[in-house]
Amino acid sequence: MPAYAYATLAAGWLVWVTPFFSAKRNAKPAKELDRRARWGVVLVGIAYALLWQGKFWAMSMSAWRMALSISFLLLASILSWTGAHSLGRQWRIDAGLSSDHELVMSGPYRVVRHPIYTSMLCLLLGTGLMVTPLPLLAVSVLVFIAGTEIRVRIEDRLLASRFNDKFLDYQRSVPAYIPFLK
Repeated sequence: MPAYAYATLAAGWLVWVTPFFSAKRNAKPAKELDRRARWGVVLVGIAYALLWQGKFWAMSMSAWRMALSISFLLLASILSWTGAHSLGRQWRIDAGLSSDHELVMSGPYRVVRHPIYTSMLCLLLGTGLMVTPLPLLAVSVLVFIAGTEIRVRIEDRLLASRFNDKFLDYQRSVPAYIPFLK
């Protein structure tokens, strides 16, 4: 893999992760947590680890893979910045609700209910297209979706318990994390 690909990948990850540092610093403590969602985090971590199991250092970089990878990395960064900004002090790693939790439906939350998970999927695809053989990338995506589904279902249950019909209407009208797929 050429040096420019490593530099592009490092820059993509750095730009993607940056908004979470300030979001974590400003996050409010959760009043209600569901730690079972951590199993989803474990599966997502495994999905990312799978990307690095091929001989990525020996891969040739075709123009279409590089262009598609950069596109996914850019989209991942836009969604991480806008998603973290829209959530503000409600952002957290664990699935939970604060005492004054609000249902955010603006910004990227108009398109998907979980835009940060969408950004993570884009980051996975952007990285995978650059460093992973396509069959292994497919397995990684499946593991990622399994982990993300665990988190989405738990978080949606928490939000439904707090916001009742308002959340259920939102859930019916806005896809979880893959745009246009309900």
